[in-house]
Amino acid sequence: MTTLITGGAGFIGSHLAAALLARGQRVVIIDNFSDYYDPAIKRHNAARLSEYDNCVMVEGDIRDVPLVDRLFAEHDISHVAHLAAMAGVRASVDQPRLYLDVNLTGTLNLLEAAKAARIEQFVLASTSSVYGKTKTLPFVETDTADRPLAAYPASKRAAELLAHTCHNLAGMNVTCLRFFNVYGPAGRPDMMPWRLMEATQTGEQIKLFNGGDIHRDWTYIDDTVDGLLAALDKPLGYEIINLGCGAPISLTDFVELIQEYAGKSINTITVPTPLSDPPITFCDNSKARDLLGFAPAVAIREGLRRAWEWYAAYRGL
Repeated sequence: MTTLITGGAGFIGSHLAAALLARGQRVVIIDNFSDYYDPAIKRHNAARLSEYDNCVMVEGDIRDVPLVDRLFAEHDISHVAHLAAMAGVRASVDQPRLYLDVNLTGTLNLLEAAKAARIEQFVLASTSSVYGKTKTLPFVETDTADRPLAAYPASKRAAELLAHTCHNLAGMNVTCLRFFNVYGPAGRPDMMPWRLMEATQTGEQIKLFNGGDIHRDWTYIDDTVDGLLAALDKPLGYEIINLGCGAPISLTDFVELIQEYAGKSINTITVPTPLSDPPITFCDNSKARDLLGFAPAVAIREGLRRAWEWYAAYRGL
């Protein structure tokens, strides 16, 4: 079994790669080390993973069709975990062409190459953002998810639909996992957990949407990786599956937890919620439990404690 992980030097991808390598499986990673956030973080992840003999690291872009085709031709790939993407809802507002190019055209390139190679399983990373401002709570996969609030979720919903065509026309097994606010040690520096932890040290003023009265369903990285592994191991035809903890927390309470662990206050200011952001993310994970045996084990208090301990060690506090 050889798994291609796109975006494998990133936060979720590097954790998934480490889990597969610990199983003794062969992993091929492609990552373009974009500067959306500090590439040095991804280079550090890549260096750690490259220590494994059964890990191949390729620097490149999923929009490069000859390169993508060559990866499948040279490495006997049987499974794909497609995690590479331009991420970030608000950042996509001003760069819709880039987001659609990477997230949709790049996905098409991978699907076509995977179809030609007759792989066993394709797992596509999607997002809870596709639900937008739905009135259906918790979020359930039968929701039409046809009112995205920005280019990022629009591109991810389009990728889900494109994946279905490959299943329909070629019988490819595709599982689309809708991630919910993944966090944990070595997380992305552009996301709220890292930014809040940094703010306890720098005094940077953090904007709280709607006075902190927005809710997010934070899902710990280890639980997310467990769901990814289960999806890779179990071809299901074509499925869309929520992968989240199922326990939203307000931003106010989230900030208070980080202040508690840091022993310092965070300088905050209230601002209106942008049009790109929903008031809540809330996962109905019953389908993941039924089909994948998914059982998120790390609650937010414990997960943030682990994230803070990692951050404190990382910063030498």
